[in-house]
Amino acid sequence: MKQSHQTAIKHVTASAGFLSDSCALIFDYAEPAWREYKSAAWYVAKLRAEGFTVEEGSGGMPTAFCAEWSNGAGPIVGMYAEYDAVPANCQAATTQKMPRAGLGPQAAGHTDPHSALGMAGLGGLLATKAAMEKHGIKGGLRFTGEPAEKVRGSKPIHAAKGYYDGLAGMLSFHPFYMLPMCNTVRWDTHCGAAYSMIYRFTCPNPETWGATDGAPIPQSHSDVRAPGANDALVQMYQAGRYLRDSMLSHQGGWSISEAIISTGQATADNMAAGLAEIQYMMRVPTIEMAERVTAALDRNAEAIAAMTGTEVARHWVCKSRPGLANHAMANLVWDGIQDVGAPVWDAAAKDVMREVQAACGFDPMEDPLLEVCSKLIEPQAAEAILRRDLPPSQLNSTSDDYTDMTWHAPTARFYMARPALRGGPYPAWAMNALGGMPATIDPMVQAAAKVLAVSALRLLEDDTARDAARAEFMRRKSERDIAPLCDYAAPIDFAWPEYVQTARGRDWHIPKGPSL
Repeated sequence: MKQSHQTAIKHVTASAGFLSDSCALIFDYAEPAWREYKSAAWYVAKLRAEGFTVEEGSGGMPTAFCAEWSNGAGPIVGMYAEYDAVPANCQAATTQKMPRAGLGPQAAGHTDPHSALGMAGLGGLLATKAAMEKHGIKGGLRFTGEPAEKVRGSKPIHAAKGYYDGLAGMLSFHPFYMLPMCNTVRWDTHCGAAYSMIYRFTCPNPETWGATDGAPIPQSHSDVRAPGANDALVQMYQAGRYLRDSMLSHQGGWSISEAIISTGQATADNMAAGLAEIQYMMRVPTIEMAERVTAALDRNAEAIAAMTGTEVARHWVCKSRPGLANHAMANLVWDGIQDVGAPVWDAAAKDVMREVQAACGFDPMEDPLLEVCSKLIEPQAAEAILRRDLPPSQLNSTSDDYTDMTWHAPTARFYMARPALRGGPYPAWAMNALGGMPATIDPMVQAAAKVLAVSALRLLEDDTARDAARAEFMRRKSERDIAPLCDYAAPIDFAWPEYVQTARGRDWHIPKGPSL
């Protein structure tokens, strides 16, 4: 192993306490999509303190940022942090099912966990910087803050606005979340396309409902006879559910899910609902499939608006492209994974895991850790397992918006093991808790940060590897180029779930009542 790589690995190890404390802090912040104010501010302050020049609000997104640092003319390597959490997953960093202090379970919590993903990214970034300074390695680093990943929010916007352009390589890390992607790198089958949109139904003139001669409803309290926005939303929801069976063929991995965005219309007065919103997210292998689904949903929305006396507008949340493979980058990162090895959990961590098993009603095991978490799997072997359930014609599967990076710079997507338990099935809170307790999540943060650092240094120092990655990138783009799809502004002004400060103190947008 080169001396620069050893320097970086030692830096990550020496930073273990800082990375652990910071990971726990972001885990506790647990801010949801587009509302990650404290988390983004923390990263910006830390990066500036480390000598980075930071653009806040990059791409028109208040909780995004772009940080840059240079050690002289040379190649630039990209890394990033995510830090958004998921509503209805509020879990304390403990071995029992319980929300974080002062909140109910409907508040947000880290599931993947992005708290650890982002901290591994920061640890790898700072270790690379330290090695570059010590060994006189020329080049630069670019580190983006990526909000709203759970709604595929920031990366299509950053991509369209050029934030990934000019990079020698982009390193994309994620805690493993589905087998066989554990301690490995994606090979050919990268994630697919994703479209998400909000249909906003409004009812500006309920008094004219049913009128054939232009006359209004005679009594104001009869306005509620107008179906209004709530009826439109219910019909849209139901029509979408019925339509699923015919929207796509029964082949290949795809999914469509919806979320009803609360608008706070809680009073049941004699008035038709004036505003209702429903969000759809589709994860599909191809853009063509996404366009077909969008056309079907558009038809439903227009018909329902006509039936309910409402107006409808579609607002984009995301349009992301399927991923582009790069074997040269995958091999480079795979070398780094082999140098670093899988995360290692000590006896104390396994004691914690056994406590979680017991809390879930299972007999604690002598070795509670899922076996694959401690093993490496070659990219080609992982690819073969992944392809077993996919038709040969399907090039992409599942969804994650890192894919937009792959069209702007040679990109490797790799996964390191987060702690997962043998046996089960386990409830979601158990996985969330393991992602927040330092004893169980820190080993993954350490391993991933080291892989990021040694891979970045290899890109900076190895002209041959860097040139091979660039040549493959250009070749694959020439064969199948897809321009940015983002033609919309960041959807930051919707009623996204968030924390609020009230006379009761800090609370969630859904108050913490006895039934919650």
